[in-house]
Amino acid sequence: MKKNIAVVGAGYWGKNLIRNFHELGVLKTVCDRNTDLLTKANFPWEAIATWALDVVMNDSEIEGVVIATPAETHYELASEVLKSGKDVFIEKPMALSSRDGKNLVKMAENRGRIILVGHVLEYHPAVRKLYEMVHHGKLGTLRYIYSNRLNLGKFRTEENILWSFAPHDVAVMLSLTGSMPTDVVAQGATYINSGVADVTITGLTFPNNIKGHIFVSWLHPYKEQRLVVIGDKGMAVFNDMEKDKLVFYNKRVAWEEDIPLPETGKTEVIKFTLDEPLKLECLDFLRAMKDRRPPLVDGKKGVQVLEVLEMCQSNIKEVNR
Repeated sequence: MKKNIAVVGAGYWGKNLIRNFHELGVLKTVCDRNTDLLTKANFPWEAIATWALDVVMNDSEIEGVVIATPAETHYELASEVLKSGKDVFIEKPMALSSRDGKNLVKMAENRGRIILVGHVLEYHPAVRKLYEMVHHGKLGTLRYIYSNRLNLGKFRTEENILWSFAPHDVAVMLSLTGSMPTDVVAQGATYINSGVADVTITGLTFPNNIKGHIFVSWLHPYKEQRLVVIGDKGMAVFNDMEKDKLVFYNKRVAWEEDIPLPETGKTEVIKFTLDEPLKLECLDFLRAMKDRRPPLVDGKKGVQVLEVLEMCQSNIKEVNR
C-alpha cells in the first residue's frame, strides 16, 4: 500500500493511531510541535517526523490527515486540512460547537472530501454485535439504555468530562435508537479545576418513550465502561472491563391477572470477533478514502453528537445558576 497518511499529534492517543496506520503500511508522516515526542531514541515508526504542519499540508503524496491534538485545536486544524484538498480523520469531539462542526461538513462537501470522526466505540465489535441484536429484534422493543464511563483521571482543562467521555456513549445511543433525543436533563459537579465539570449525569428522552442516562466521571475509585440496553423481550450488557464483554439476559416482565412478574430465562454470552476497534476505525478511513463513500461515523454524525452535548451543557449551566 502507498504511504499516504499523516498523523498530527503524537501524544496520549495519537501514538495509538500512529501505531495502527504504521501497521497498515500507510503511515508517511508524524507531526507534533513537541519535538521531544518526535526525537526520542525509541521512536519506532518508519515515518517522517516534523514539527511543521506546512510539511504535511504541502505534501501532495499525503491524501489523508489524522488529527489527534487537544479538542480546542480540532476545528482550526481540520479546516486547514480540508482547504488543502485532503481527507481528514478528526478525533472526538470534531469541534467544540455544532456550528463549527457544520462548517467543517460544508467545507468537506464543497470540496468532495471525506470526514471521519473518531467515535471509536462505534467500531467495537461487541457494540456492532449489540446493534445487530437490537435491529434484528432479539431484545424486542427498546425501553431504556444507560451507560457508565468512569475512571480516575486523565484530567483535562480544555474540556469537561461531558465533552471528554460522553461523546462515545452519545454516539452509540443515537445509533441504537436511530434518532435524536427530544429532551435532555443534565447535572454536573466541579471539584478539581474551576469551571470544568468532573462528574456529569445526563438523562435523555428519545422518541417512542425510550429513556437513557449517561454517567461519566474522572473522579472515581475504579474504571468502569458499562452499557446496558433494556428491551421488552430481553436485556443486554456490554462491559468492556470483563472477559465476557457482551451478555444477553433472557429477562422480561410477564403478566398474570394484570400483575407484572419478572420472568427469567437462560443467560447467553454473545461471541464476536476480537479485532481492535481502533484498527477497524483506521481501516474504515482508508476504505472511505479509496471508495469515496462516507465512513461509519461521518461528519454529519459527529455534528449530531455535538448538538446533544450542547443541549446537555446548556442544561448543566441552567441547573448550576
